[in-house]
Amino acid sequence: MTMVPPVHGPAPRGWHYPRVVAHRGGGILAPENTLVGMDAAVFHGHVAVEFDVMLAADGVPVLMHDDVLGRTVAGSGPVADLPSDVLTTLDAGSWLAPRFSLARVPRYVDVVAWLRQQGVWMNVEIKPSPGADVATGTVVGRMTQEVFAGVDDLALKPLLSSFSVDALLAARCAAPDIPRALLLSAPPADWQARLDAVGAIALHCNHRNLTPGLAAQVKAAGYGLFCYTVNEPDRARELLQWGVDAFCTDRIDLIGPDFT
Repeated sequence: MTMVPPVHGPAPRGWHYPRVVAHRGGGILAPENTLVGMDAAVFHGHVAVEFDVMLAADGVPVLMHDDVLGRTVAGSGPVADLPSDVLTTLDAGSWLAPRFSLARVPRYVDVVAWLRQQGVWMNVEIKPSPGADVATGTVVGRMTQEVFAGVDDLALKPLLSSFSVDALLAARCAAPDIPRALLLSAPPADWQARLDAVGAIALHCNHRNLTPGLAAQVKAAGYGLFCYTVNEPDRARELLQWGVDAFCTDRIDLIGPDFT
């Protein structure tokens, strides 16, 4: 008997994931975008993390927020100029505290494998270097599609997000089964048209630029609504009252996974 694989349509709009997401893994407690940071999130009981992915010179995706070295990773110059076997040897922790001096830049595939073992959900922000939007969206999308092939439960699939429309369009082509969200720091009047253009199920925005009226519009249209980066419990409660579905936080010690 020939088995016919299921045909997956686009993911339904809305938020299908945890409410509290650890920002870049470790928040303020451990180096961002490192396995040490992911471990800190798990240690504090979090079941969802957000992190950034960028391409190295050899096309291998690594966890990285800035497109130049120097802030959190030792060195100088563009990240895109270095191959992954060099990037993954660089100190990514001493900037925060000497005890983190052994933290390194991890490969995307390694972080995904570790987080899946821990049962942690992922918001993967596609963070292209200048001019690498399509390439980054394609590679990250393809790898994510391959790793999560056979996973039908929407709540177990990662969410790909980006400020880059081109990156999200490329990810949609490479990974049609992986849901997407559009990052808009200050959502413009045509926010819904922009979400529809990339097939996004959710809007991600800076909480400082959200109003109760806009939150109501997003929810009425059926989209998920996610805010970054919320570090004060009172503000988090206010946003939840407005109808915000979820938010990321640097205060993974102060705002736990069961926050209400």
